[in-house]
Amino acid sequence: MEADRAKILIVDDETLYIDILVDLLKDDYSTVVSKSGAQALKRAVDEPIPDLVLLDILMPGMDGYEVCRLLKEDPRTRGIPVIFLTVKSEVTDEVRGFELGAVDYIAKPMSPPIVRARVKSHLALHQAQQQLQDHNEQLEQRVGARTEELNRTKDVAIFCMATLAETRDSETGKHILRTQNYIKVLADHLKTHPRFADYLQIDGTIEMLSKTSPLHDIGKVGVPDRILLKPGKLDEEEWILMQKHAQYGHDALLRAEQELGSTDFLLMAREIAYTHHERWDGSGYPRGLKGDDIPISGRLMAIADVYDALINKRVYKEAYSHETAVEIVRQSAGSHLDPDIVEAFLQLQDEFMNIALLYRDDD
Repeated sequence: MEADRAKILIVDDETLYIDILVDLLKDDYSTVVSKSGAQALKRAVDEPIPDLVLLDILMPGMDGYEVCRLLKEDPRTRGIPVIFLTVKSEVTDEVRGFELGAVDYIAKPMSPPIVRARVKSHLALHQAQQQLQDHNEQLEQRVGARTEELNRTKDVAIFCMATLAETRDSETGKHILRTQNYIKVLADHLKTHPRFADYLQIDGTIEMLSKTSPLHDIGKVGVPDRILLKPGKLDEEEWILMQKHAQYGHDALLRAEQELGSTDFLLMAREIAYTHHERWDGSGYPRGLKGDDIPISGRLMAIADVYDALINKRVYKEAYSHETAVEIVRQSAGSHLDPDIVEAFLQLQDEFMNIALLYRDDD
């Protein structure tokens, strides 16, 4: 059937050569003829797109070199194999043609067996290349889908682990979603800040901050319920035990690295779990780090965690209003929290409130 045949575009200004080529190829291929370069460019984009172009070099007006160059510039036609037809035999002419993207030369006067063989070979090669490209695209799509599935599975596993830890406290899975979003808007805002740009502009850092932040309190699974669920203030001994959750989270994630191999994801998750209770003035825990010695990830998590704890009810306190929480955060600049991150928070406070409302607890 004609529709199943390969389509050959023959471009030549001489009727004699056109007639010869059409007669040679018509039994096996669908042929289309152009007698000028401009006409050839128009017919090259007619559907179905030609499978191969036989292109004369020496034509009045636009020569074959220019036609080939324009075919290769057009995304619709750049993949079509071009075979030059020419009386030229200089090596420099051939080099020029190949540099423009031609796949072969056929010298005039033409040998019919050579024409048939070259056309057949290049069509077969082009078909094989297309099949390989299609296969690679399908493979890439399958790999992409599988990667996305694995990423979703990882996200679900992280969320489940973090939620399990939170269920032993008064917090909820919504706390995880809120703090994830707080950190993302903060990081996006600060990525051009001179103090934070080198870190936050590293490819993938902001996304990883968001994805690892749910594990910030994973160590709470090691704290007894009598402390986690105690209404009111903890005594000194209880407070010491509560503080250990940062170390518990660090150690658990470190064991995961030792068993499964270290990854950027586990390193950042461990860093956040270990340092988000450090304070800018050095009065935090577990190590008493101060100022820029506290990793940026821990400083970002600290402000997200503090704000969310303030605006939500806990066993030891009632919820504060957004306005009161903002004022407490403002007053914590330079003592508990990094002053520049507090300044970013103050500029983003409406976005924080909107996130809190969007992911508010069901009760």
